[in-house]
Amino acid sequence: MLKPLNRKIALFLWCLAAIYLFFAFRLPSYAYVPIDSNALPIILGILLLLLSITLFFGKGHSEKDKFNISKADLLKLLGVFVLIIFYASFLESLGFLIVSIFFIFSCSYLLGYRKHVINAFTAVLVPLTFYLLFTSVLQIRLPQGIMPF
Repeated sequence: MLKPLNRKIALFLWCLAAIYLFFAFRLPSYAYVPIDSNALPIILGILLLLLSITLFFGKGHSEKDKFNISKADLLKLLGVFVLIIFYASFLESLGFLIVSIFFIFSCSYLLGYRKHVINAFTAVLVPLTFYLLFTSVLQIRLPQGIMPF
């Protein structure tokens, strides 16, 4: 039995992955770094290609199946989408640390996590750890933005 909804989504994701990979291969190279800035985007693009192929040939839902999404969940999804747009828009100008801290805290709050102290601790610790790991260990530059270091 054909699963047209899965195939339509898989074709859309495959095209999206192809466009993503096209731009990932066009990212500028940096001198004196062991892992270049396009390594992760290329890996993610290839992964999306493979997963879309798996979705195309896999079993799943047909168009007759209905998806029940509540308005509250739809608003949360829209809010996360807006936060992602904000993240991508301000990453270069504000820097990885500031935008990531805001994103993690806001996204957790939006999705219903109300323990603010733990949320703030996590929102600071995770990006700081990744920033130090990428800049010190992997020697990959992340956007500094307005941060002096």
